[in-house]
Amino acid sequence: MASNAITAPTYDPTSTAKALADKYISGVQTQLTNQTKAASDTAKALSSLSTAISTFQTSLSSLAGLGKSVLAQTATLSDTTVGTATASATAPAGTYSLFVEQVATASQVSYNSLADGAALGGTLTINLADEGAGTNTANFTVDLDAAADTDHDNKLSVREIAAAINGASGNTGLVSAGVVTVGGNPRLVLTSKNTGVANTVSIDGSLATDAGLQAGFAARTTVAGAQDAIVWLGDPADPSATKIQQASNTFTNIDGVSFTATKAQAPGASPFTVTVGNDASGTTKNLQAFLDAFNKLKSALDGLVSLGDPTNSVAAGAFANDSGVVALRNRISELLRPNGTLSLASYGIVANRDGTLTLDSARLQKQLAVNPTGLDTLFGSASASAPSGVAGSLNTYLNQWSNTTNGQIKKRSDANSTLQTRLTDRQADLDKKYDSAYQRYLQQYTALQTLQSTMQNNSSMFSALFTSDSSN
Repeated sequence: MASNAITAPTYDPTSTAKALADKYISGVQTQLTNQTKAASDTAKALSSLSTAISTFQTSLSSLAGLGKSVLAQTATLSDTTVGTATASATAPAGTYSLFVEQVATASQVSYNSLADGAALGGTLTINLADEGAGTNTANFTVDLDAAADTDHDNKLSVREIAAAINGASGNTGLVSAGVVTVGGNPRLVLTSKNTGVANTVSIDGSLATDAGLQAGFAARTTVAGAQDAIVWLGDPADPSATKIQQASNTFTNIDGVSFTATKAQAPGASPFTVTVGNDASGTTKNLQAFLDAFNKLKSALDGLVSLGDPTNSVAAGAFANDSGVVALRNRISELLRPNGTLSLASYGIVANRDGTLTLDSARLQKQLAVNPTGLDTLFGSASASAPSGVAGSLNTYLNQWSNTTNGQIKKRSDANSTLQTRLTDRQADLDKKYDSAYQRYLQQYTALQTLQSTMQNNSSMFSALFTSDSSN
């Protein structure tokens, strides 16, 4: 009986110390784990909220930013063979009479008297100029040194010269050089990137070391002459018509309208018209983009403040009990109902029972026909410098949350980061307490195990001794 009392129960020091140390910090660790998870969930939720608001504001800016409008305009040509035209949202409605006399072309020249095997040395000067006016618009030099000799035979081929021109540091895409072989003889062909007489290209080879290059660059053949575009506002036959001449084929002389000429009209042909007016399909597309962006933001906020459904194991949102985020969700819906006689609903923007928006295109087109400018007034501008209308109210309010300096998300994120740092420090302190408790329990139960072992040995020795005596 004495032997059983001494040897029972027995303890494994390691597992016993761990179990007791776990129990020692169990309550605090559970609380700390829950707080850490909550802080981590908050950080993720704030990131999601920031992304949702930022995405909506970006969309809002693209539709109703400075100088923009959800009311789309279109520019229609009576003759689509002469060019293309676009109108910005701010382009005033109107009809304009134009005549394309000529389109702008790029300069292309050929040097036909060059030969392979030119000596290294010297430079070429590539000129872009309006030769009629005697003025240079740009020039750059090309070194004919060893770097141009790509096959290292101490001579220059026409192709190596072309490559040297294309790779020259001053040639920022101004000129492209190529080689055309005719009758076995290479010809160097240069083409200017930009159109207009001011970009007529030529080469000055007087500073080349090789006499053959000097002579070869002294004569050029015009493959395509550079010319400016000429468009008349009105009929050229009318003395009151205005001539517009420029190097580019794209004209922006009419406010809010960009016209690109692609073909010259025959002399004596009638002018064509550019008509600027409302683009119903474009306006519908713009409004639908706004609705899609708003609904996406609304859906994200609904998820963040959702109360969940415990009976169906649906967890609540991270901000289910956050009155600030709930107020944010409700406020953006309220801002869609501005004071005044005009409303989004009158232009076909209808709120569903769940708060999302849909577009009634038929109602939109009907109201646009009655009051096209009212939509622009109602929707307004999301510009930070001059906010107005629904877009301005939404953007201004959301800036209170998204501002990276003092917005609500920034403040909340900073506070949550501070909390996470404190929780990390508390966890480190708790880990130290755990280690201390574990070592203490390990020492105690190791000593107990040693004591039990000693007592068991003594008990076995006495048992053997007394058993031996009784047998005598």
